[in-house]
Amino acid sequence: MKKKKIVIVGGGSAGWMTAAGLSQFLPKMQFEITQIESNMIGTVGVGEATIPHIRQFNQMLGIDENEFMRATGATYKLAIQFTGWGSKDSSYMHPFGHSGHDINGINFHHYWLHLQQQQGLKLAEFDQYSIAVVAAQKKKFQYQQQNQNALLDDYSYAFHLDATLYAKYLKSYSIKRGVRTIEGKVTVVNLADDSGDIQSVQLESGQKIEGDLFIDCSGFRGLLIEEALKTGYQDWTHWLPCNKALAVASEKTIDPPPYTRSAAKKVGWQWRVPVQHRTGNGLVFCGDYLSDDEAHAILLDGLEEPALSDPRLLRFTTGKRNKSWSKNCIAIGLSAGFLEPLESTSLYLTQIAIQKLIEFFPADKINDVERNAFNRHLDTEYERVRDFLILHYKLNRRNDSEFWRYCQNMPIPDSLQQQMTLFQHSAHISTYRQGLFMPASWLAVYLGQDSLPLHYDPRVLTYPVEKLQYYLNKMAEQVSQTASEMQNHNIAIQNIQRIGFSAYPNAALSLYGGRI
Repeated sequence: MKKKKIVIVGGGSAGWMTAAGLSQFLPKMQFEITQIESNMIGTVGVGEATIPHIRQFNQMLGIDENEFMRATGATYKLAIQFTGWGSKDSSYMHPFGHSGHDINGINFHHYWLHLQQQQGLKLAEFDQYSIAVVAAQKKKFQYQQQNQNALLDDYSYAFHLDATLYAKYLKSYSIKRGVRTIEGKVTVVNLADDSGDIQSVQLESGQKIEGDLFIDCSGFRGLLIEEALKTGYQDWTHWLPCNKALAVASEKTIDPPPYTRSAAKKVGWQWRVPVQHRTGNGLVFCGDYLSDDEAHAILLDGLEEPALSDPRLLRFTTGKRNKSWSKNCIAIGLSAGFLEPLESTSLYLTQIAIQKLIEFFPADKINDVERNAFNRHLDTEYERVRDFLILHYKLNRRNDSEFWRYCQNMPIPDSLQQQMTLFQHSAHISTYRQGLFMPASWLAVYLGQDSLPLHYDPRVLTYPVEKLQYYLNKMAEQVSQTASEMQNHNIAIQNIQRIGFSAYPNAALSLYGGRI
């Protein structure tokens, strides 16, 4: 039986995540996987913060978590801190977990909103009812412990990692599983005259590589999906106007916090991602409102540690390809689309594309059934993430620049407007059947950026205010005390460095139905 040939064009995290996933799950007797990677082409390296789904991907590959963390310089992550996104001086956290818990079948936030309207009551901020938030603020980390303390099972975690080291780790993983690697730069893409499918790619050296299925991991360029197949691109910059980023690494921090920071600036926002051996930093901004020189000054002024190099400028157009799978070519990673890393979704969108490719992988010939199902799913994933990112910009309360005023007043997609209108009128959130972000995530942004609804569930009015206040205050105290008793994040990182150290075995992957 002749093996089907799969050719992956491009390395980086997208290329090697794809190679690792396919080499793990496709029968080696039926498929031959070739990876083409050029040492002349650099990687973007801005997607160093992740969400809990990366653990699912690593577990799917059978990767040991401690080994992975040592290889990638990873630290733990419990939340994302947003400063200056509401008013200029505001701060809140989006946790990997819930704030509070349902009471008598009614969502916690309805009770909290009810008490917020009572004058003279002392009440904790909404995110202080989240064990993930409080632990992150106290620089604590502990593996979830089921059936011991309910609070210690009410959160999830992810990682800050060096994406370049992650790609290197997965390259070694893939080669051990039979992936053939070729170093070279693709200069020609040959199409079939009849079908328009890709027949082969040719390298600068003249070598020709034929394939049955091609996967484009070439980055923003979209060498196969766009330059060869002319698939087309949906431009979303009218909703997400940032179009540039400056990225720079700085020296490591001695006591890294278990959270990513997103600090809103005059135009755009600055990220801070602490890994074990350095700190990742960057400024996402809109070139229509801010010059490169001004952005350079803002970025360096916002660093907490000395920079290790000069900042690198990246240009991008927010949006996605019209089709992620066109003909016999599938775009994965930046070649499929780009959404700024505000909610650390870059590696997630790569991961979900790989998982759906494996799920819809054609049994024989490529046909429209699997191709269309894949494209529908990826379209929904990108659009749901897009809407959630737009929400942050739309709800800003800043008045210090034309950029933020534009974001406050800009039209938004109907899908997002429906979500916002429902919450504004009733405090209810429509739960997606498919898509990444669950109600807890939407609540973190709504309430963190001071977008309070007009009404809430009227059933909460039947409970005495004094008893509710007492109950919620005790809940906040318990969260704070439990977080204080957790181990320091720095100690957890030091434990990982001990070769042979075994972390909490099979730590629960609490993703709230595969979403956050």
